[in-house]
Amino acid sequence: MPDIEYDNFLKISLFKLGLEFRRLDADEREKGKKEFADLIGDLSTSDAVRTYSTVGTRSDADLMLVQDSQSVDTFHETAKRINQTLLGSYLEQSYSYLSIRRKSRYKHGGGAPELKDDYKYMVVYPMTKTRPWYEKSMKERQEMMNDHFRVGKNYPMVKINTSYAFGLDDTEFVLSFEMDDPSDFVSLVMDLREVPAAQYTATEIPIFTTIRMPITEALDAMA
Repeated sequence: MPDIEYDNFLKISLFKLGLEFRRLDADEREKGKKEFADLIGDLSTSDAVRTYSTVGTRSDADLMLVQDSQSVDTFHETAKRINQTLLGSYLEQSYSYLSIRRKSRYKHGGGAPELKDDYKYMVVYPMTKTRPWYEKSMKERQEMMNDHFRVGKNYPMVKINTSYAFGLDDTEFVLSFEMDDPSDFVSLVMDLREVPAAQYTATEIPIFTTIRMPITEALDAMA
């Protein structure tokens, strides 16, 4: 097996809240939200769960949870405990992505920029390349990726995260971009559409524009 540098597994889960929960009396809703928020806090003591709201940006999801772990079993435990909560009984998991972080096989050229840790927005989407992409030699792919990296360097205010889902999920990559101004990301994507590597993208939907916020605020936005 090649000597490849792997990091944690990554799970991105998106949930839609059923209308029935919003019709509960106020005390029952608050009880359910507190139980859920306490659970997220408890889970985060070992493998942090980052919380994002999709209220107002997606019609088919209200909440996004992002969790890294060294074991896939962690995600099973997280899902099981969510299912056992009051709020969990009203949640539908509309989207789910499992992947792993690892070192890219492409050379970026130059040092990585110093990026901050916390951004207000995260845009997530799965991506799969076309089969002809893999028919290209590594040299040809590296040359096309160089154009990709060149464009990216023009947008230091956008942080890119790439994880790999080959054989783990339906997609090949799970991409996420973090920024404080979504308009910067729009400009970046428009420029990336013009590089040769973009012509070998098979799918890159659905796209989720999310807002990072504490779990209590994300739950209040839902109900």
